Order: sequence, then structure tokens, then C-alpha cells
Amino acid sequence: MPASAAPSATLGPLVVTGLSVTYPDRTVLSGVDLLAQPGRRIGLVGENGVGKSTLLRTVAGRLPSLAEVSGSIEAPSDLVLLGQEPPFRDRATVADVLAMTLAPLRTAVADVERLAAAVGTPDGDAAYERALETAIVHDAWDADRRAAMSAARLGLDGLDPQRRVGTLSGGQRTRLALATIMTTRPTCLLLDEPTNHLDDDAIEVLTAFLRDLPGVVVLASHDRVLLDDVCTDLVDLDAGELGTDGGGGQRFGGGWSDYEAARVDARRRWEETYVAQQEEIARLRDATRIGTSAIAHDRGPTDGDKYVYSFKGGRVDQTLARRKKDAQRRLDAAERDQVRKPPAPLRFRGDLTAAPASSGRLVQVRDLEVEGRVRLERLDLAAGEHLLLTGPNGSGKSTLLGVLSGRLSATAGSVEVSARTVRELTQDPQVTDPSRSALATYDAAVRTVADAPALRDLGLLHPRDHRTPVGALSVGQRRRLGLAVAIAAAPDLLLLDEPTNHVSLALAGELEDALATSPGGVVLASHDRWLRRRWEGPELRLAGW
Repeated sequence: MPASAAPSATLGPLVVTGLSVTYPDRTVLSGVDLLAQPGRRIGLVGENGVGKSTLLRTVAGRLPSLAEVSGSIEAPSDLVLLGQEPPFRDRATVADVLAMTLAPLRTAVADVERLAAAVGTPDGDAAYERALETAIVHDAWDADRRAAMSAARLGLDGLDPQRRVGTLSGGQRTRLALATIMTTRPTCLLLDEPTNHLDDDAIEVLTAFLRDLPGVVVLASHDRVLLDDVCTDLVDLDAGELGTDGGGGQRFGGGWSDYEAARVDARRRWEETYVAQQEEIARLRDATRIGTSAIAHDRGPTDGDKYVYSFKGGRVDQTLARRKKDAQRRLDAAERDQVRKPPAPLRFRGDLTAAPASSGRLVQVRDLEVEGRVRLERLDLAAGEHLLLTGPNGSGKSTLLGVLSGRLSATAGSVEVSARTVRELTQDPQVTDPSRSALATYDAAVRTVADAPALRDLGLLHPRDHRTPVGALSVGQRRRLGLAVAIAAAPDLLLLDEPTNHVSLALAGELEDALATSPGGVVLASHDRWLRRRWEGPELRLAGW
């Protein structure tokens, strides 16, 4: 966990070679190579379920015991993984976490002071140099000030030091984890969706810190702005047969904006290569079936020419055999070297909402209060209108969506929702039976919905994952399943809480396109800076309680 990482003395690379990860029922990664040098900031991208989180957890040694791992990993010993859920004990206090963070850095300073007395002896010089290098790399003398400054910049200075971690919001836990990382300054930092739950101010702090960190940074993120602002390179774990460079490579120098066009071009090259190769293979197969008529078109001989014809016919047979053998050799090589058929890309094909049953007002809120969470004087949403909710962590966006859906109750004020059908996508869709397949879960959820589309028709979850237990799906795949359930009812009011969190960058773009043409009412809460910069409808900024 970030608070207890042991310092290391040197800045070294992260080298992953031929990494494969297999579970009893599936292979998640196969033959992955990754080189991350100090000073490089690598962004992992690709479709949901291709293994981004698995790669990070494998490097950090965090996989469950049932996973079979092959390949090699060389990493700095001072490696820290910040996963999607910060790994602090719920019973630990904020003060406990910060104390664990500072302890190894204070020890590093004490080691330098203690070993200074042994300078001048062979063993003493070596020990002192190692301790000094560790303290310098981690800027250990400035650790206490840096801890206080990090907490203040991330808005944690107002927290009661004795408050238990289990009582903090998701955003507060993430910011606390970031504060520990900014204090320890690890030489190898792995981040899994680090901007989830963070508001703009916290993301700006994180961005500046990552740019300044001298060691290795590898992150998986849906945040397209972060990928542009921070990453020096992208590694696409779903790059396709020809890779990002036409030769099978998965690495791209630059951020998401540049790579988005390059990725489309790489897919086009793959499709064109496949078609050309299949045409050549078909031609060579025909050549292996060539007959003598294709070589000698003369008619049968007369009685006087039989000897000559027999002689020439033998030469035709030899030519035919040679041509067939050559065609078979080239066919074998072409079939051996052919690229696999490009699979149909997973594309969202559903409608987010149905057309409103009537014109008028879908939502009317007056003097709303949910004690300790949100206050809102007025909200009106017309049929077919799309509204964006913004505001810092803790401002009440998720609470307001819960009130509009009926999941939460107001403690004061009035809430009238006249929509015929209301559906909500929460940040963490509940999984009641992790052992049930994705398809069975979807079918059970939409059983009472008339004319519900089949899961395969929505383009949200790949058919190969329909039989996978929900508990074995990635977070992004579970979000896709939750969205499928929400839109299957063709709601005329759809409530979306951070809909682009955890989902692939391709789906995030498709959802934005679908929002632009959805005829029903939508209330969407999002920290996604890319989405918000392109939003053209009304916006409501909440201020909390």
C-alpha cells in the first residue's frame, strides 16, 4: 500500500518480458512486453477486459493465487500501486495513514545521521553512500513539510486526524492515497484509474506531481485529458494484429489526441492487409489445382504424331507438377504468415433513451435538502432536455441523482418526477450474485421489460463475455452491463453518474455521440473534463450542503 512502501536508492527501469496471465477459465494477458524508463510516463489503453488492471497488479505482485503467471518482471524495489480502491484499513485513522507514510522517510534521515559517524572506513563509506542516495532520491528531509502541503493542496487539511478511513468518501480516500504518494515520491509508480472520484482541483495537483516525478510512471486511465497532459507514451493492449506501427508494436509516442487518429489508421491497414492476403491465398489455392489444359491447349494427336505428342505431353506433365509444387510452397508460406481476421469492433448500437411520451416538465425540484449532503433551491427539467451536473467532490451530485431516481429520500423540500420510465446508472452497480453469468444477470434484470433488446444487440459487452460470471468481469465490463440494463427499458428519463468512468476510451466517445442524439431527458453527473469541454447543453453546478 502507498503508505508503507520501502524506499529504494536508485532510479531504475521497469522491464516486463513475455508476460502471460492465465486463470482456470480464461487467458487475460499473453506475451506482453513493456519497457518503462525513469522519466517516461506510460499510459495503458485498450478495450475493457484486455488486461490493463491485471498488468498493473501482476507487476505489483497483487494477483490472486489461482492466477498462473509466466514471463519475467524486473522492477525497482520501491514500487507503489494505487489501485481503483485505495488499500487502507477501514479502522485506520487519517493520522495513522500519514504516520505510516512518514515513518520510512524519517528512518532514512536518521540512517544518514547515524552512519555519518562511520565515514572513513570501507564498510562505513558504502553504507553511508547508500543511505544518502536513498534520502536524496526521496527528498526525505522535506517529507514532513511535503506531507502537510500535499494534504492542504488536496483539500484534506480540514479532516479530523482521528477520523477513520472507513467513514471517508471515495474521493477523500483517493486524495488521501495521493497525499501519501506525493510524500514518499516512489521511484516506480503504478496507477489504476487515478482520476476516478477526483474533482478538477485534485486532478491538477495530480497532473503536476506526475510530470515532476523523476522515476517510472505507468497508469491505466479513461481520462483522455490526463493521457494528453501527462503521458509521454501510450501502450495499447488492444492494438490489433499489425499493432500501432504496422509491425506488431503496441507502443505509441504521444498522448490520446494524436493516437486516436493513428489507431483508426492502424485498424484500416489491418483490414486492408487481411483482404489482400486472402485474395492472394485464394489465387494460390487455384494454382495448386491447375490442369494440363492451362499449359497445352492443342487437341489430341493424329496416328502419325503419337510419338511426338507423348514426348511433349511428358514435358507438360513435368511443367504442371513444378508449377503445382511452387504454388503449394507459396500457399503454405502465405497461410503461415497471414494475419488473423479483424474481429468486428465492439460498438455501442443502442438508444440511450426513448422519445418522451409528452411535452412538458419531467422533473420539478423545490427547496430540496438531503441532510449533510446537498441543498438545491430549484431544478426544472423539460421533456427531452439534457442537464450536466458539475461540482467538487462531496457537492451532492450522486445524492441528487439518487433522489430523482427514488433510491434516496429528501429530508426537506419537494421532488416531482413525471417521467414514465426512470433508470439510473450508479457509479458502482450492485452485484447480487457474482457467480451468475453476465447474460443471465441481464436477462433477469430486464425480464419485466416489454420488447427489451437482446444483450448482444446493444454492442456493450463482447459476446465472448456473455457467459462469464459477473464477479469475474472487469470493473469496466460491469459498468457496461449496468448501462445495458438501464437503457433496455427505453427510459424517457436517464440518470447517469460518471458514465465514462472505467469504460474504454472508444465507448466513452460513442456514449458522447449517443447523448447528442438521445430524444429523452438525461441528467448526467461527471468530472470527465473531455466530456465537459464538449458539452453544449445546460449545466448545473452544485455547492453541496
